Amino acid sequence: MLEHFCECYFDLSGPILCPVLGSITPLFIPNSSIRPIRLIGLCVSLITFLYPPVPRIQFDPSTAKSQFVESLRWLPYENIHLYMGIDGLSLFFVILTTFLIPICISVGWSGMRSFGKEYITAFLIREFLMIAVSCMLDPLLFYVLSESVPIPMFIIIGVWGSRQRKIKAAYQFFLYTLLGSVFMLLAILLILLQTGTTDLQILLTTEFSERRQILLWIAFFASFAVKVPMVPVHIWLPEAHVEAPTAGSVILAGILLKLGTYGFLRFSIPMFPEATLCFTPFIYTLSAIAIIYTSLTTLRQIDLKKIIAYSSVAHMNLVTIGMFSPNIQGIGGSILLMLSHGLVSSALFLCVGVLYDRHKTRLVRYYGGLVSTMPNFSTIFFFFTLANMSLPGTSSFIGEFLILVGAFQRNSLVATLAALGMILGAAYSLWLYNRVVSGNLKPDFLYKFSDLNGREVSIFLPFLVGVVRMGVHPKVFPDCMHTSVSNLVQHGKFH
Repeated sequence: MLEHFCECYFDLSGPILCPVLGSITPLFIPNSSIRPIRLIGLCVSLITFLYPPVPRIQFDPSTAKSQFVESLRWLPYENIHLYMGIDGLSLFFVILTTFLIPICISVGWSGMRSFGKEYITAFLIREFLMIAVSCMLDPLLFYVLSESVPIPMFIIIGVWGSRQRKIKAAYQFFLYTLLGSVFMLLAILLILLQTGTTDLQILLTTEFSERRQILLWIAFFASFAVKVPMVPVHIWLPEAHVEAPTAGSVILAGILLKLGTYGFLRFSIPMFPEATLCFTPFIYTLSAIAIIYTSLTTLRQIDLKKIIAYSSVAHMNLVTIGMFSPNIQGIGGSILLMLSHGLVSSALFLCVGVLYDRHKTRLVRYYGGLVSTMPNFSTIFFFFTLANMSLPGTSSFIGEFLILVGAFQRNSLVATLAALGMILGAAYSLWLYNRVVSGNLKPDFLYKFSDLNGREVSIFLPFLVGVVRMGVHPKVFPDCMHTSVSNLVQHGKFH
């Protein structure tokens, strides 16, 4: 019995089920005992992050095959199995998810006064769903889990949002993602009728006709493009960010936006290689327009969260350019930039949260001269502003450089437009920092000045270490994903 327990403890189901058990426990504790609820949520999330299977230690980077594989007969009569595993494409998304959840719980530590156990439960269920989505190797169950992810986020925005428009933003977010995914469900049903299975390993060896590939690719694209988001289906993101609490913005920028790009990597590109090549110019066009348009739009925003939200749209569309460049540099760089964006963008939203907690406003015109009253905050904010600009030595530089190298090999014009977007990114990043930190204080609007406390510094510290680690010594990241990326490039006709 002990051997069976140890075997289950070290397999992949452990870190998936741990948040589920942790989300159930607070339900039996009264809301008045808020401290035990907080501690349970934080401890469960930390255990999930430090879970003994620790794929980052036992993971074998020399193979492109899925590892820690688990299979469960879900609907055997329809030949549908719950099939999970991780490879070089999904490993770091699992780590990023388990890294951000403890920070989100810590961010809401002092503000978790009403509906405390519901707050913890929502974030832990969100963690379970995101880990399961990253590990899922079945398109149908991937669809079920990925469409379940917006439900906790809908509750987080609607209940703990900051303004009166939070209900509208929550519905807009939920409906956008739901309607886009209906076409993906129809495509999966069509695949099931044609092949008799939804097992990804079998589907990767199935050859669809070119016409069928195009039809299925468009259906999958309708779902993933909304989640990236790509222009013109990006409207929900700024509204959701503005109305969400700080922890909700962190999880939205750090994890949810990766669902669409991960779906492209996991399903669209390897399953429909001919359609991918056919639609690559279309993706390049949409992404280049999105990068330029959202960068220019960012320069005209007056809300701190909207500035970072539009910046996220630009960065994620740069990721799509890298993904659809049929070479190792482009795809590897896109994965690195996704990981970097999960750190840098989340940290910038935390910086905005620090200001909002003290001054109860996010309007740029009310800020100025904070370097004289909040020097520690100004230093940290400056560091992440430089990281958002992809300064050499930070995590974003490696990913964006590789994306430009990969895109230039395929289309020099697209690479030039992407580079122009990076220049505009530097412009709005420096403009934002200058308006908030430099200049004169505005005591008529801001009257409570206090620098970062110990809890806030401890929250920023992991982000600082992660950004510097990826920027200075990034070798471990390409090494772990290189075999899987090479296999993706060489699969079918994508090379």
